[in-house]
Amino acid sequence: MSIKSEKLSHLFVEEISSIIREEVKDKKIGFVTITGANVTSDLSYAKIYFTTLGVDINEATKALNRASGFIKMELSKRIEIRKMPEMEFIYDESISYGEKIEKIIDKINEKEDN
Repeated sequence: MSIKSEKLSHLFVEEISSIIREEVKDKKIGFVTITGANVTSDLSYAKIYFTTLGVDINEATKALNRASGFIKMELSKRIEIRKMPEMEFIYDESISYGEKIEKIIDKINEKEDN
């Protein structure tokens, strides 16, 4: 990832979080946290990673991808780049994977204590 796309990725996380929190009114999105973004070096495509609480993951993913046109339009008002990349929202499984590993470690530690 180039320095430009890294900086743009961080900027995308901040601005998309703000747009979802303040502008998007879809109840199916629920409480969403943008955890990361990967922008291709040619700036044509961006994968936006998120987690959510209190709503179905599939519903939230569909709702975010439906809202991507609106989010892209709002993002273009906030960030000046030649071409706004196409966006795809993807559920970030790393947090739930980390929780699973943590539970396994806790079980191992309980067995060692007994």
